[in-house]
Amino acid sequence: MHTIMRRPNIRKSAVASVAAAGAAAVTLALAPSPAHAAEPAKASTAQPQAQTDKVEAIVKAGEKKHGDDLDGWIRTALDVMDAKNIPGTYDGLHRNIMRESSGNPNAQNNWDVNAQNGIPSKGLLQTIQPTFDTYHVKGTKDSITDPVANIVAASNYAADKYGSMDNVDSAY
Repeated sequence: MHTIMRRPNIRKSAVASVAAAGAAAVTLALAPSPAHAAEPAKASTAQPQAQTDKVEAIVKAGEKKHGDDLDGWIRTALDVMDAKNIPGTYDGLHRNIMRESSGNPNAQNNWDVNAQNGIPSKGLLQTIQPTFDTYHVKGTKDSITDPVANIVAASNYAADKYGSMDNVDSAY
C-alpha cells in the first residue's frame, strides 16, 4: 500500500521564498557596490570647484526660472543632469516619481526591507542614504529629501545601473 502525503504548505513556502528572494534583490539593487563608488558623471579633478559652482548656479537659476513645485524640481534637475551628462527625460522622471512618492519630497518608506535594515528609502525617487551619498552630484544640496538633489542623485544611479531613469519601470 502506498501512502500519498499531501504537502499543502509547499506553495506558501515557495511564495514566501520567492518574496524573500525578491526583497533581497531589491536590497542588493539599491545598495551601491564598491566597484561603482565613483560618481559616473564626475567632473575631471582639474576643475572640481568650478564644476560645483556651475551646478550651484544652475540650481539657483532653475529655482527662479522653473519654480518650487514638482514640475520646477524636475526641470531644474534636468538642467543639472544636462550639465553633468546624466541621461533622462521629463516623462521618465515624472513617471518614476509618481510611482515612488506621488510627488512628495518628504516621502519615506518605513516598511520595506531597506527600512527593516535601518536605511529607509526617502524623497521623490525613494533613494536610500548610501546610494544618495555615492551618487550625489556636488553643487546640489546635500540632503536626500531635497527634491532636486534627490532626482539628480537617483538619476545618476539609474544611469550607472540601467542606462537612464527612463529605463526604470519598477522599484530600482
